Amino acid sequence: MSEIPLLRYSPIPRRLLRVAAILIYVFLYGPMAVLVLYSFSEPKIMTFPVTDFSLKWYGILARNDQLLRSVANSFIVALSVIPLSLLMGGLAAFAIDRFEFPGRGFFERLLMLPLMVPGLITGLAILLLIKRFEIALSLATVILGHSIAWMPVVTAQLLARLRRLDRRIEEASLDLGARRFETFLRVTLPNLRAAILGSALLVFTLSFDEVAITFFLTGKDNTLPMQIWSMLRLGITPEISAIATITITVSFVLIVASLRLLQRER
Repeated sequence: MSEIPLLRYSPIPRRLLRVAAILIYVFLYGPMAVLVLYSFSEPKIMTFPVTDFSLKWYGILARNDQLLRSVANSFIVALSVIPLSLLMGGLAAFAIDRFEFPGRGFFERLLMLPLMVPGLITGLAILLLIKRFEIALSLATVILGHSIAWMPVVTAQLLARLRRLDRRIEEASLDLGARRFETFLRVTLPNLRAAILGSALLVFTLSFDEVAITFFLTGKDNTLPMQIWSMLRLGITPEISAIATITITVSFVLIVASLRLLQRER
């Protein structure tokens, strides 16, 4: 028993932990750093180390109408998925938390199924259902598929927050004469703001980067991941690295902004 405190406060395990943490970060973010570096490479053939730096590929990217159109399509899909998934996931979370009905536990676990099933299976299942109703594939079907796939993310986040919410503040609002809808808007919803914002950010990121489900449900309009996938068939170019760098930068800015907003709210 006396060896445990010695191991806990020994500097050797701490150093090993730091080294392990550094190696994990290098493994996770090292490829991204190399991708960003290659986006500034002058020659088309990517060689390491990079000797000639240039913004040429960002200029070529700005003139690629097809790629820019796919970026716009990805934003349309991701921004449309957010309200749909928040609506469906929020209603499901409230139903599970506030109502007693047979099979409630099974219903909660059933909602989490899209998170456990591979995206290929989810996309294929939705495609078969869409074909059953003879619906043409388009960005609308992609939005529908993404909303179904990422709705469990919203449900899990809101359900966890609802279960931590002190119901007495809602009861106090009702006792003071507020109606249920007014209580929801002025009491319940503000307490769910952080969970809603976090869910929206996560859904946007997942939808923007989704490939498997989009592959089955997209029509003639490509999203950014599908456009990059088609470009990779011709080889990896710094132009692809440039659009990936912009995507990483935008994602980083969104994450930092949301964290600042959450800290200000607290």
